[in-house]
Amino acid sequence: MASDAGEITALLGHGTDFTGKLTFEGTVRIDGRFQGEIFTAHTLIIGEGAEVRAEIEAGTLIIKGGTVMGNVRARELVEIHAPGRLFGDIESPSLFIGRGVQFDGRCQMRAADGAEEGACGPADGPPAPQVETEPAPPGSVPPAASSSPPRAAADSTTSSAPPPPFQAWPPVQVVPSVPAHKRR
Repeated sequence: MASDAGEITALLGHGTDFTGKLTFEGTVRIDGRFQGEIFTAHTLIIGEGAEVRAEIEAGTLIIKGGTVMGNVRARELVEIHAPGRLFGDIESPSLFIGRGVQFDGRCQMRAADGAEEGACGPADGPPAPQVETEPAPPGSVPPAASSSPPRAAADSTTSSAPPPPFQAWPPVQVVPSVPAHKRR
């Protein structure tokens, strides 16, 4: 974690209320209120009690307890520490979310060259539980595929729809286990 972001070169302290476009070099900390756009290749720290309504593009973003409302693009890292809150989408190659943080949005993990590495966060709901399933019995029909539209193929002359997402078969039922000393 980059929590020790180095020397702070500028500070928008408690009681500060600023609207506009902020561009800077070095490390800037916001403890007041900011609305607008923030652009930097360096580090932005959102302190406790800060309220930021902005589209943020930074090298590193560290939220130490304030609230950010807006989308975030970070070239290196996004850290959110409790009781921090972020309402918006995140695009970053590295992400840390501490216990007690509130994050409401989507997250895309991208390498520095823009290649997608993976995804995180609740895109359309809570993450699917990881369960072990048995294969479908021979001759059975699996449950209906997802209602999401098929992806466009890169070459339309050889286009074929991607396989439907994996569906557990038969439907999984969670049964609480009974400790051995309570079994008959």
